[in-house]
Amino acid sequence: MTCPSCGQRKARRSCPALGRDICAICCGTKRLVEIRCPETCGYLAASRHHPAAVVQRQRQRDFLALAPTLRDLTDRQQQLAVVMLGTIGAHGAVETLDRIADEDVAAAAGALASTYETASRGVIYEHRPQTAPAQRLGAALRELVEELARAGGRPVERDASAALRAIERGVSAARSTLGERPRAYLDLVSRMIRPASEPSPSAPETAESGLILPG
Repeated sequence: MTCPSCGQRKARRSCPALGRDICAICCGTKRLVEIRCPETCGYLAASRHHPAAVVQRQRQRDFLALAPTLRDLTDRQQQLAVVMLGTIGAHGAVETLDRIADEDVAAAAGALASTYETASRGVIYEHRPQTAPAQRLGAALRELVEELARAGGRPVERDASAALRAIERGVSAARSTLGERPRAYLDLVSRMIRPASEPSPSAPETAESGLILPG
């Protein structure tokens, strides 16, 4: 049987994510990139213990592409950025007619950062992005920041603003590294940030464990 993923090679590996057989090359190159592999997949487990050279190179590229997002931030700001990226990744995984794209991520992050920066000068004004997907993401990020502030018992808007600006810059930097695909940054986030099974907004310090560092 021909691999349904590439339509060229013979399908020899059972893919639990797709519910059918695919070829070894598609399994190796599209794993966790185009195919959302379950944790029960034996090929996924084996690749984590013995990653192929192509996977290692991809991890290195991904780490370099994500680095501008976390560069020049304090530890706390980095932790906030990683928690925010988890929320961004969750929104990016939702398939809708107006599915979120990288430009929406940058717009949402930039608008919310502007809102916090304006408030720090004593002016209350909500900056809103133009697109509906960016507005939904911005609302989710603002709710996240408010939950973190309540749980920690102190304001986090200043650090959140720095993290949001870093994400805004990171979108542009990643596209120059990964190409001009509409969801290059979102795909990067989905590969690099493991969503927590039970997110804990009260403990952003633990969120950095979700960052998949290169092996």
